[in-house]
Amino acid sequence: MFNFSGTKPDNLGVKDGKLSPCPGTPNCVSSQSDSPQSKIDPLPAVGMADLKKVVEGMEGSTIIESTDNYLLAEFKTKLMGFVDDVEFYLDSSSGVTHVRSASRLGKSDLGVNRARVEEIRAKLT
Repeated sequence: MFNFSGTKPDNLGVKDGKLSPCPGTPNCVSSQSDSPQSKIDPLPAVGMADLKKVVEGMEGSTIIESTDNYLLAEFKTKLMGFVDDVEFYLDSSSGVTHVRSASRLGKSDLGVNRARVEEIRAKLT
Protein backbone atom coordinates (compact mmCIF):
# COMPACT_ATOMS: atom_id res chain seq x y z
CA MET A 1 0.00 0.00 0.00
CA PHE A 2 1.29 3.42 -0.94
CA ASN A 3 1.25 6.32 1.48
CA PHE A 4 1.31 9.75 -0.08
CA SER A 5 -0.36 11.57 2.79
CA GLY A 6 2.38 14.17 3.21
CA THR A 7 2.76 16.35 6.29
CA LYS A 8 -0.10 18.46 7.62
CA PRO A 9 0.72 22.10 6.82
CA ASP A 10 1.38 24.38 9.78
CA ASN A 11 -0.29 27.40 8.16
CA LEU A 12 -3.91 26.19 8.32
CA GLY A 13 -6.59 28.18 10.11
CA VAL A 14 -7.97 31.69 10.00
CA LYS A 15 -5.66 34.64 10.63
CA ASP A 16 -7.14 38.15 10.53
CA GLY A 17 -10.21 36.89 8.67
CA LYS A 18 -8.17 35.11 6.00
CA LEU A 19 -7.40 31.51 5.14
CA SER A 20 -3.82 30.81 4.01
CA PRO A 21 -3.11 31.81 0.43
CA CYS A 22 -2.69 29.10 -2.19
CA PRO A 23 0.85 28.23 -3.20
CA GLY A 24 1.79 28.90 -6.83
CA THR A 25 0.87 25.34 -7.85
CA PRO A 26 -2.38 24.40 -9.66
CA ASN A 27 -3.52 22.01 -6.90
CA CYS A 28 -5.29 24.55 -4.69
CA VAL A 29 -8.45 26.63 -4.86
CA SER A 30 -9.48 29.44 -2.53
CA SER A 31 -12.39 31.85 -2.43
CA GLN A 32 -9.99 34.48 -1.07
CA SER A 33 -7.47 34.13 -3.91
CA ASP A 34 -6.86 36.85 -6.48
CA SER A 35 -5.20 34.42 -8.91
CA PRO A 36 -7.47 33.24 -11.76
CA GLN A 37 -5.84 29.79 -11.50
CA SER A 38 -6.92 29.24 -7.90
CA LYS A 39 -9.95 31.56 -7.52
CA ILE A 40 -13.28 29.93 -6.69
CA ASP A 41 -16.54 31.51 -5.54
CA PRO A 42 -17.25 31.38 -1.81
CA LEU A 43 -20.02 29.13 -0.57
CA PRO A 44 -23.26 30.57 0.79
CA ALA A 45 -23.26 31.39 4.49
CA VAL A 46 -24.37 28.18 6.17
CA GLY A 47 -24.26 26.80 9.66
CA MET A 48 -21.16 24.78 10.41
CA ALA A 49 -23.34 21.87 11.58
CA ASP A 50 -24.95 21.64 8.11
CA LEU A 51 -21.60 21.95 6.38
CA LYS A 52 -20.05 19.34 8.67
CA LYS A 53 -22.88 16.92 7.85
CA VAL A 54 -22.28 17.34 4.10
CA VAL A 55 -18.50 16.88 4.45
CA GLU A 56 -18.85 13.84 6.73
CA GLY A 57 -21.04 12.19 4.09
CA MET A 58 -18.34 12.44 1.42
CA GLU A 59 -15.94 9.61 0.63
CA GLY A 60 -12.51 9.79 2.26
CA SER A 61 -13.34 12.69 4.60
CA THR A 62 -12.21 13.11 8.19
CA ILE A 63 -13.18 16.15 10.28
CA ILE A 64 -10.07 17.48 12.04
CA GLU A 65 -11.40 20.66 13.67
CA SER A 66 -14.84 22.19 14.00
CA THR A 67 -15.92 25.46 15.66
CA ASP A 68 -18.85 27.87 15.25
CA ASN A 69 -17.19 29.55 12.25
CA TYR A 70 -14.38 27.20 11.08
CA LEU A 71 -14.19 23.65 9.78
CA LEU A 72 -11.08 21.71 8.76
CA ALA A 73 -11.35 18.37 7.00
CA GLU A 74 -8.90 16.01 5.36
CA PHE A 75 -9.85 14.08 2.24
CA LYS A 76 -7.79 10.97 1.53
CA THR A 77 -7.85 9.14 -1.79
CA LYS A 78 -8.57 5.44 -1.59
CA LEU A 79 -5.91 4.12 -3.98
CA MET A 80 -2.76 6.14 -3.30
CA GLY A 81 -3.59 7.82 0.01
CA PHE A 82 -3.08 11.40 -1.20
CA VAL A 83 -4.43 13.93 1.32
CA ASP A 84 -6.09 17.27 0.61
CA ASP A 85 -6.74 19.79 3.39
CA VAL A 86 -10.09 21.55 3.05
CA GLU A 87 -10.98 24.57 5.19
CA PHE A 88 -14.20 26.51 5.58
CA TYR A 89 -14.52 29.90 7.30
CA LEU A 90 -17.94 31.42 7.95
CA ASP A 91 -17.45 35.16 7.45
CA SER A 92 -20.70 36.48 8.94
CA SER A 93 -19.75 40.10 8.19
CA SER A 94 -19.74 39.41 4.43
CA GLY A 95 -22.44 36.73 4.53
CA VAL A 96 -20.39 33.97 2.86
CA THR A 97 -18.44 30.86 3.77
CA HIS A 98 -14.89 31.09 2.46
CA VAL A 99 -13.28 27.87 1.35
CA ARG A 100 -9.74 26.66 0.64
CA SER A 101 -8.96 23.19 -0.70
CA ALA A 102 -5.33 22.21 -1.30
CA SER A 103 -3.34 19.07 -2.01
CA ARG A 104 -0.43 18.39 0.33
CA LEU A 105 1.78 16.80 -2.31
CA GLY A 106 2.40 17.10 -6.02
CA LYS A 107 1.78 19.90 -8.43
CA SER A 108 -1.39 19.09 -10.35
CA ASP A 109 -4.54 17.64 -8.81
CA LEU A 110 -6.33 17.15 -12.15
CA GLY A 111 -9.06 19.51 -10.94
CA VAL A 112 -10.00 17.41 -7.90
CA ASN A 113 -10.00 20.27 -5.36
CA ARG A 114 -12.18 22.53 -7.54
CA ALA A 115 -14.58 19.64 -8.29
CA ARG A 116 -14.85 18.80 -4.57
CA VAL A 117 -15.77 22.38 -3.64
CA GLU A 118 -18.38 22.49 -6.41
CA GLU A 119 -19.81 19.14 -5.20
CA ILE A 120 -20.10 20.58 -1.66
CA ARG A 121 -21.75 23.74 -3.08
CA ALA A 122 -24.30 21.59 -4.93
CA LYS A 123 -25.09 19.53 -1.83
CA LEU A 124 -25.67 22.70 0.21
CA THR A 125 -28.24 24.13 -2.19
